[in-house]
Amino acid sequence: MTHGFGPVAPPDPHTRAAALMRQAQLTKPAGALGRLEELGNWAAACQGQCPPRQFERARVVVFAGDHGVARHGVSAYPSEVTAQMVANFLGGGAAVNALAAVAGATVRVVDMAVDADTDPAISAHKVRRASGSIDREDALTVTEVAAALAAGRAVADEEIDGGADLLVVGDMGIGNTTPATVLVATLTDTEPIKAVGRGTGIDDAGWVRKVAAIRDGMRRARRVAKDPVELLRVASGADIAAMAGFLAQAATRRTPVLLDGVVVTAAALVAEDMADGARAWWAAGHRSTEPAHGLALTRLGLEPILDLRMRLGEGSGALAALPVLRAAVAALADMSTFAEAGVSTAEADSPRLDLTK
Repeated sequence: MTHGFGPVAPPDPHTRAAALMRQAQLTKPAGALGRLEELGNWAAACQGQCPPRQFERARVVVFAGDHGVARHGVSAYPSEVTAQMVANFLGGGAAVNALAAVAGATVRVVDMAVDADTDPAISAHKVRRASGSIDREDALTVTEVAAALAAGRAVADEEIDGGADLLVVGDMGIGNTTPATVLVATLTDTEPIKAVGRGTGIDDAGWVRKVAAIRDGMRRARRVAKDPVELLRVASGADIAAMAGFLAQAATRRTPVLLDGVVVTAAALVAEDMADGARAWWAAGHRSTEPAHGLALTRLGLEPILDLRMRLGEGSGALAALPVLRAAVAALADMSTFAEAGVSTAEADSPRLDLTK
């Protein structure tokens, strides 16, 4: 099945080289800011300018959807919570709202498959009410997966055309770590028991049910693992498929993205298969406690900015990392060079200590 994406050119290598040169001239020992230097160089390369400009229009997009597998005891919460949390997002009372405010970002919610009627302002791209239970049926039809991918692409275009200069992807959906883990374990060839986490905090009995559901989902997913669109159709959900389209399109449009946790990163794995090279436009905001998240980050070659033992979703981990990314940009853009500050750099300019006396 075709998806319409092609290979993606990387962030500007010439600007990255200029950023490396500027880092060497700033008033600090070489490499003294560690990962901040790498992140600043990445931001400059993504923008195609050095020094980089501070992100002015950071935008969080939370893709929401229910999953049929949640009816089979794989989550600590009932599916009704998805719609309730979406309303909480719109009311400004969720973690994503609090963290976005402090990080200087704004929030958009997109209902892709919530099993309830939601505000028409967020449901224009809605594909269906709850995706199929992937342990026993396909998540989506051929028409639905195409619509979900198109919705993700369209939302990315809307945000970028509206001026977003940094995108953050979040998720909301009870049961969504189950299809996410199926995708990750399938694409990394990992046994279910090594990939399954506790999600929203399930007990031991729930964990056993979740392992069984993921095992059954992987059995169905393996036969289509080489076809990213078919894999999304069989084993994801409208929300995850939309995220994959969104991430592939953002990279195609040369716009940097901060990834969140396991659900978003599972979508990123598939997006990389659709748009080879897209991962160069993404930074991993954090590492969650879900085992599958670490597997996906390793496959993508992305080192997380933070590791705070978070597992909430919503974009919360990425938003916690956004101030660090802002600090990286500020350091590269706003620090003085040795020449500007009149600070000596050469060893000969420093007084030597004569150890023979």
